[in-house]
Amino acid sequence: NQTETAWRRAGKYNVPRMIFVNKMDKVGADFYRSVEMIKSRLGGKPVVVQLPIGAENEFVGVVDLIEMKAHIWRDESLGAKWDVVEIPDDLKAKAEEFREEMIETIVDIDDAATEAYLEGEMPDVATIRRLIRQGTVAVQFFPVLCGSAFKNKGVQPLLDAVIDFLPSPLDIPAVSGIDARTEEPITREASDDAPLSMLAFKVANDPHMGSLTFCRIYSGMLAAGDTLENTVKGRRERVGRMFQMHSNSREQIAEAYAGDIVAVVGLKDTTTGDTLSASNSQVILERMEFPDPVISIAVEPKTKADQEKMGVALNRLAAEDPSFRVASDEESGQTIISGMGELHLDI
Repeated sequence: NQTETAWRRAGKYNVPRMIFVNKMDKVGADFYRSVEMIKSRLGGKPVVVQLPIGAENEFVGVVDLIEMKAHIWRDESLGAKWDVVEIPDDLKAKAEEFREEMIETIVDIDDAATEAYLEGEMPDVATIRRLIRQGTVAVQFFPVLCGSAFKNKGVQPLLDAVIDFLPSPLDIPAVSGIDARTEEPITREASDDAPLSMLAFKVANDPHMGSLTFCRIYSGMLAAGDTLENTVKGRRERVGRMFQMHSNSREQIAEAYAGDIVAVVGLKDTTTGDTLSASNSQVILERMEFPDPVISIAVEPKTKADQEKMGVALNRLAAEDPSFRVASDEESGQTIISGMGELHLDI
């Protein structure tokens, strides 16, 4: 199960996380069962901050347990617009019950909040948000939200929750690595003034610009035209153009700073998981480990003539995504693709 695989890896690195119960509009959607399985299967402590209003075809919105309001989406807007209204009568008791449970869990992490709560003082909305953030950053519990990503329902509150509850680079320890020359452990502070270090986490082919390397800058400043050291491969790379990506649109930029994610054109030898750093202060950040695939299927082209095209396309995908594998079955001669789940292979 890809959720459990991702959860184990996040736990290994002590990564703060939130849970989004997706596909609430699908047949068989059961939010409350999912919450129970977070406890039983993942061993996590969920803090439910939203309840669904309806399920399957009747899924129309969510109850915000922090503000105690209902968000009902307007059908014609494809999830882009919603109305904030009073909680439906048939959900009021359940909302009160889950809000009480949420507050009991979050006040536990702060002595002053616990004391006030025991004296009968309920935390206000700002305190609730602060405590949820504090506990999430400390990996004490996990906020749970819900929606339907495909229908764009619940996505905006999820993005707001990312800002409200998940850590910024300043909230977490400095990134660790090793000195490329001495192999001694070193750290890099999330500061624009520190030496440049960044990790290439994705390579994509663009029909107009060729190979795009997506990088997260952990420290320092990057400018278009800079020459960097790929410390994993021991090669020099020159940054050509640099873009900030906005979904499928892009904006060319001249410089980027610690915490930014950029797409770089012009890197020839850099692949997913490589570190790029300043030549005078070389560091190797921890390499990305890619889990073994959990599902494999056979694929074949519609015609023999498409065999070569399919091979080229699949190999390009494998170069872009190291968790996607392509192999040939010796006995049957079939092309086998493997990945992290059905959704991964469908895409």
